[in-house]
Formats: sequence, C-alpha cells, structure tokens
Amino acid sequence: MNHAAPNPPSPDDWRTLAQELSGELHTGDLMRRIYATDASAYQEMPAAVAIPTCEQDLRVLIRFAGEHRIGLIPRTAGTSLAGQVVGRGIVVDVSRHFTKIFEVNETEGWVRVQPGVIRNELNTHLAPLGYWFAPETSTQNRAMIGGMVGNNSCGSNSIKFGSTRDHLIELRGYLSDGSEVTFGDLTPTQFSQKCEAADSLETRLYRHARERLSDLMVRGEIEREFPKPNIRRRNTGYAVDLLMQSDALADTSTDENSRSEENRRPFNFCNLVAGSEGTLFFATEIKLRILPLRPPCSGLMCAHFLSVTEALEATLIAVRHDIDACELIDDVILNCTQRSIEHRHNRFFLQGDPAAILVTEVRGQTEAEVRGVQDRIVSEMKTAGLGYHFPILFGDEGERVWDLRKAGLGLLGNIPGDEKTVPVIEDTAVDVQDLPAYIAEVNALLRDRFGLECVKYAHAGSGEIHLRPIINLKTEEGTRLFREVALEVAAIVKRYRGSLSGEHGDGRLRGEFLKQMIGEANYALIREIKQVWDPNCIFNPNKIVDTPKMNTSLRYTPGQTSGEQIETIFDFSADRGILRAAEMCNGSGDCRKTHLAGGVMCPSYMATRNEKDTTRARANTLRQILTSSTKANPFDSEEIMEVMDLCLSCKGCKSECPSTVDVGKLKAEFLQHYYDANGVPRRTRMIAGYVRAQSIIGFAPGVFNALTGIPMIRRLMNRVIGFHPERSIPKSARQNFRSWFSNRQGRFRGLPRNGRKVFLFADEFTHFGEPEIGRAVVELLERIGYEVEIPRHVESGRSSMSKGLLRNAQEIARQNVDRLSGIVGSEQPLIGVEPSALLSFRDEYPQLVGEVRRDAATRLAEHCFLFDEWLASEVEAGYVTPDMFTDETSSILIHGHCHQKALGSMLPVLKILQLPQNYSASLIRCGCCGMAGSFGYEREHYELSMQIGELVLLPTIRAASEATLIAAAGTSCRHQILDGTGRRALHPAEILRDALRV
Repeated sequence: MNHAAPNPPSPDDWRTLAQELSGELHTGDLMRRIYATDASAYQEMPAAVAIPTCEQDLRVLIRFAGEHRIGLIPRTAGTSLAGQVVGRGIVVDVSRHFTKIFEVNETEGWVRVQPGVIRNELNTHLAPLGYWFAPETSTQNRAMIGGMVGNNSCGSNSIKFGSTRDHLIELRGYLSDGSEVTFGDLTPTQFSQKCEAADSLETRLYRHARERLSDLMVRGEIEREFPKPNIRRRNTGYAVDLLMQSDALADTSTDENSRSEENRRPFNFCNLVAGSEGTLFFATEIKLRILPLRPPCSGLMCAHFLSVTEALEATLIAVRHDIDACELIDDVILNCTQRSIEHRHNRFFLQGDPAAILVTEVRGQTEAEVRGVQDRIVSEMKTAGLGYHFPILFGDEGERVWDLRKAGLGLLGNIPGDEKTVPVIEDTAVDVQDLPAYIAEVNALLRDRFGLECVKYAHAGSGEIHLRPIINLKTEEGTRLFREVALEVAAIVKRYRGSLSGEHGDGRLRGEFLKQMIGEANYALIREIKQVWDPNCIFNPNKIVDTPKMNTSLRYTPGQTSGEQIETIFDFSADRGILRAAEMCNGSGDCRKTHLAGGVMCPSYMATRNEKDTTRARANTLRQILTSSTKANPFDSEEIMEVMDLCLSCKGCKSECPSTVDVGKLKAEFLQHYYDANGVPRRTRMIAGYVRAQSIIGFAPGVFNALTGIPMIRRLMNRVIGFHPERSIPKSARQNFRSWFSNRQGRFRGLPRNGRKVFLFADEFTHFGEPEIGRAVVELLERIGYEVEIPRHVESGRSSMSKGLLRNAQEIARQNVDRLSGIVGSEQPLIGVEPSALLSFRDEYPQLVGEVRRDAATRLAEHCFLFDEWLASEVEAGYVTPDMFTDETSSILIHGHCHQKALGSMLPVLKILQLPQNYSASLIRCGCCGMAGSFGYEREHYELSMQIGELVLLPTIRAASEATLIAAAGTSCRHQILDGTGRRALHPAEILRDALRV
C-alpha cells in the first residue's frame, strides 16, 4: 500500500477549500464531535466535515484529499456498526442534498437515484407505480441507498430477495483521481475493449481484474478460502469471488454468442463496489433493479420457545417452506421492551415467558392462503416437539411485531449501567444447516472461556444470528475481552466456512481478522485491489484492509468518568447517573427519520435535515463534554448549548428512541447548570414567570388586548421580549377560569347525577389564557352527571421546566404533590385538559420532587389522566354513552400534542370524538406543530417553527374543507394552527360539549 508522506492542510488551505465549495465545510470542534461516532463502538475526531451540494463539490474534495493525502469518508445516515464512517479524514455527508430520484423505468424495471435517497421513501415513490426496492434493513426508515450499496445491506427478507448487490445494475461516480466513470454490465467483448482502451485509472482497473482473476491459482485460492457460496449473506473483504464468475474471466475460450441468456454472467464492477464501504469509489448516481409489488397479504407466525436452541432447530423446518423471512428475538430483547414506552405496547402477542420467539413471514393473495402455509409449518414444528405457542398475526398486529424486531439494536441500549451488549461478533453468518451447531459452539466458548452472556436476534432463516456479548468497555479487561472474543469466534466461523460479516461489513471492527478469514494470499489480493483503485489511499482509509487493532479508538475508554459525581436536580438513579442516561444512545439513528416516516422524533431534524439537530447528536455531545471537561461545572459549555438550542423538548425521543434517550430531560438539567455558571437570560425569566405576568395583566386585560391588537405595538412588544415580530400574542381573558368556576350560577341541569366525582387541574394556560376550554369541560361533565371540583394546587411548572429553571419547577412540583397526593385517588382522579401541564405529574414529577416525596409523586401519577384518557375509560365502563350526544353529522381532523403522543396515546381522543354516532374523526399523520411552548415565539426560532408546521400539519389543515372541525388538545398547537392557517382549532372537550343532546 502506498504510504506517501501526508501534507497536512494548513488553516489557509481549509479556508481556501471552504471558498471553493458551494456546500458547507466545518472544521470547528462541535460538528467534528457530532461526526466522530456512528452506531458502532468507535469514536474518532475527523479533520473536518463537508456537506456538499453538488458533484462539483465532490470533485473539489477528491482533488483536495489527493493533494494533502487526507482521507475522504463518505457518509449517509451514519448507522454503520463496524465503524465505517468513523475516521480522521474529512467526513463527506451526502445525506442532505444528494436525495433526488431521477427516473423510474417501469417497462425495464429500474430506478436511478442519488445516494442520499432513503430506502422507505424510495418505496413510497415506487408503490403507486406497482414496484418496490426489495432489500429492507432494520433501519429502513432512515437508511440511504448510498449506504446500502457501501455495506451491501440486506435485511429480514434476504432469504428470498438477497442483498443490495443482487439489485444493483449500474453506478456512476468518481474514482480516486477524480475521473468520472460508469460501471455496468459488460459482455466479454465490451470487457476486452475496456482493457485495451487508452491508459487511464479506469483502464488499469479492468486490466488488473483480467490479469489477477483469470489466474487459475488465484481463482483456486479464492474458491478454497472464501465463505461457502451458498451463504448469501456475506461481506468478506471485496467480493472477488463473485466478480471472477463473470463470462469475461471464467470462460474466455467460449464464444459469448454461443452461451444462452440465462447462463451469461456479465462483468460488472458493481459487484465489487457493493460492500466496499466507500474505500474504492464515490458513487453519485445509482441504478437499481425494482420488482413488482409483493402479494398483499402478510402473516407472521410468532412461535414461542423455551430455549434458543429449540428455536434454531425450528428454523430448519421453517426454511423448507416458501417464506419471506424467519427472524429470531431472544428474551433479553423482549425484556428490554418493558422499559420502552413505544414497544411496551408491542408485547401484546406474548404468552408466558419465552426464551426466544421465531417470527416467520409468509405472503400470499389472501389470508386463507397465508394461513395454509403457516399451519403446515406449525404442524411440523409441533410434530418435532418444538415450541409451545404459535399465534399468527395479520395487518397492524403484524406490523407491530416487525416494529419490535427492527428496534432490536436500539432496544439493547435500554440495558442500564456500564455493561452493554457490544457489536463485536454481531454479524457472523454460516450455512443455515450449520446454524444450531455453530451457535451452540459459540455459546459454549463465551460461557466456559470468558464467562459471558450473549444476546441473540435477527436473521435465523439466512444463517445469521446477531450475537452480542455483554461487556464493559470502560475497563481494561473489557477492551481486552472485546478483541479476544472476536479472535476466538473468527476461528469458529472459519471452521464452518462462514462469513465474519454477513451484512454489517468489515470496517475497522473485523478488518483486522480478514487475513485469518480468507487466507494470506487472498488478503494480499484485496490489498492489491485497494492499491490499484486508490493509490494515495484517500477513500475511507483503514477500513477493510490495513485497519488498526479493533479495540482501539473506542467510544469508551478505561477509567472514563461514570457520572455519579455529577450532582443533578432530576433523579437519574434509574439510569445510574446523567452520563449513563446520555450513553443510552448507541447511535442507531432512529432520530433521523423524516416526516414521511411518521412519529414525533425529532421535529427540528425533520425540518433541517442537519445531523446537528438529531437526538443522537445532542446525547453524544453531552456525553463527550461531560467525560472530557476539566471545569468544576462541566455543563458550562457553549457546544452543548448550541447543540441543544433547537431541541423542542417534544418528548418524542423518550418514546420513539428505542433506547429511551430523553433529551428533553437532559436539556432541562443542562440548562439549569449552564445558567448557574452564566446567569439566567431575561427572556427566560419572563417565560418561566408566565403566571406572575398573567396575574399582572389580569388587572387590565382589556388594555393589554387593545395594545396587542395594534400591529405596530405588538411587533414592538415582541422585539422587547425577544419574540419574533410576526408572531401573534394570545388575548388575555377578561375573567380567568377559577373566577368563573367559583362564581358560576349553580350547576347545569342534565341527566341525574351518577355519583362520580373528578378533580380538575386548572392549569395556568387554561386558567389565564383559554378559560373557555375549562368552562367547556365543566359544562360537559356536569351535564352528563359528574361532580367537578378544582382542588387547591399551584401552577404545573411546565414553563420553568421547559426553560431549564428546574429549582423553580422542583418547588412547584413539591407543593402540588403535598397538596394533591392525599385527596387524588382511583375513585377521584385528577384530570387535565392541557397535555404538557397534566403529563408533568406522570413524567417529570416523580424524578423531580426528591427522595422524600418520590413515592407519593409516583402514586399520585397513577391517578392523573388527560381529559380524553379519563373520558374514554368512562365510556368503556358504561358511564358515558353515545345517546347523550347529537345524531348530526360532522367530520373532525385531530392533531395530537407531542407529549400526548409520546407519553400517552391518541386512541382515546379518536374514541371520544366518535361518541356522537355520526361523527367521524381521523388523525393528522404528523409530528410536532413547531410551536412547542415558547419555542415558536422566540425570534431566532420562529422560522424553524413554521418550517416544522409546514411539513405536514399546516398544509393538511389548509386543504381541509371549512366544514371540517380541527381538534387539538394543546394550547401551543392551537396557536400555531391559528397563526399558520387562520383556522381556529378546538379542544376535544369543546367539540363534545357542543355536541351534547342533554
């Protein structure tokens, strides 16, 4: 390998490069920290981060890298598990701008795309045309085609549809000298012409392939040492074993015209580039084979087993049938789902306490057809004495099981403490017939030699089980074990002629063992190919070949601080400290999904597509600063402040991140300590002091409303406060809610009282800003027979929490717990109409009030419900019935508050708004509205706030008919809708109150 002396760029060189690029170049610490990790165990600060906007930028970067002998590290979503996108060079992130779908050819069955196109979004584009791109990684809602080519990705359905390489037709892009080339199928004649063309780097590639892969000794060595050909999931070095099968190399004595079409194997360098991890070529355009859509009906048979061994034996039965997937989930992952808000609901199909679940998918035209195949598989398993429960699931239930399975990697981050399931032997693949024996041998090795337990999941039907031993990489012993386990398991894989990497790649994790896996001669060939293709070693250096020892440059280092000494206001004991709470992020990148994928997490990233705005960027930056800061107050960091700035505290990450990383909580804690060091900004104090300000305004609400109704004065007031001039200011009520409640003239007459009573939490936003909503709740409940009481309580503290004034919020929470815990219970629950306020009792209070009140807060939280949750339960119990409501017709669009979606469910809202028998309601499939309390008011956040709203919510409402009612439980959401569309959204309680018959 050429190891020419580097020519490190000077500050002037970096400035010149930045000027030449139309895209972005970042050399500051923050962006470099953010790109220092991926989903692997590695961490290494890159020299710079480039975000190109066009192909000219790529040519400039390649030239610069060649001049300075510095690496270019291609990156899309950054979900690599073998450290492929970690390194000291320039990380080139093409995920933001290289996202075009150029052309779909339905006649020939192909599509041309740029590397930043997301796999699921490609299929959304193809579905109306009757096609799809088959390989489906577990990261499919953020995995990008460029990364899938680089890793030769596959997924659950590889048993039927193979890997990305099997669907790759053509690549266009740049070689290491900056020359543009296109790789595609070549006949022997065309291949010969390529070899005889004028000298160029491209010509030398073809000549080298002809010279080396036509050599019988070389071919024999490849056939002898590479994994078994029938193992479809294999990413071992470069795929020379597949490339040498082409007609141009395999049978040069036969006339190409004499071979039948089905027996022809065109020469195509795509076979080599797929799985090369960006070490050979920089792709800019990718042509993929697409397939007609699969049969519409999918059925999952979720067989339960008392041991993993039993499940693996059952796998050999399943694969004898026409199945689309056969996936294993072990009990460790199943137990992790209990800590995940989202996936706790996906345990519905479990019976008993299985040690393993084997999920077998069959597709067909009808449910009966699918059941027929599944019943035969079940019958054979029962005959063999395997398994004890065999539910077959269809539709949404099946999708929930797949969601759980695909979250496997992220869910493993749920294991608290320093011992984690580490990616080290997680990608081994063997012949499926060898799988039971192989797994038994690995288990024995780990147990007897190392005393380790191992998590097992994923692609049993393809001969690949993701094995993750539990190791503490923060210790010297752990880093030693990390390498020794890999070394020993590599020897076992070699004995089975398996592949050490089935789909995740060699990267820097397995590159060290490549010589062991394919032999010295083949390893020398692989290094030779890298040298010919990339003489100056600028494309993703030190991956696959010439890698450092695999237990160096790890994310964690022995002796690294554990965080116990960092005092916090929130209770992080469940995570064993705030640092470990941040470390729960394993980089799986679920937070990079876009608005097209649905869900809440992460609103700012959905709008900006900037890695800096992901949940993982925030968690990783916090982790890195806390473990490296020498300050007495490690939270005194402008880098953390910058990366946290666009977090809307929506809580989406708490439920949708499979590792349950609660960045909203981390941000609030950080802000309090940052303010301790730097002081509290005036605007922050004003927002946190919402109740005090509203109390003052309440003395003259008419004057306030008149002034804010004058655009010039409103803009001036906004500027003084620090709000955006164009943001409207909500009116102040002439009579607050408590005043109305105390002075109302008796109770409404309606049905006989049902003897049931509820406490209503008069949150500060309803009390001061929208008392009409509180009135609607009271009028509704009293007219259907409930007694409503407002107990003595103080504000919720949401404003203080959202702005990071946790000590203020803590005092408020303690007062509410003291006042309410003695009276609120199962017979008299506390209900609330503002999600962010009421859900504070369930989310933050138990972790905020301190040890003395923790149990009381936890018990109180069990009896605190949103209005819709409580009313839905009353409907279920028969206390509220449809005949209480009108039989008129109405259509309703529902927008859910982020906290409501993240910490609860939208199903109760749907249920109660369809109580009137002719009311139809549907959810707007969107995330955050963009307002997020004060966030959307703030001058510097206004534009982003509106961008978030414009992703789905605001256009959907504008497209709705005037007769359609818009429902939104959150005060921020209603104000954003009003500002963005001019439509007034109603609280669900208002809609039901107006629909009362009684």
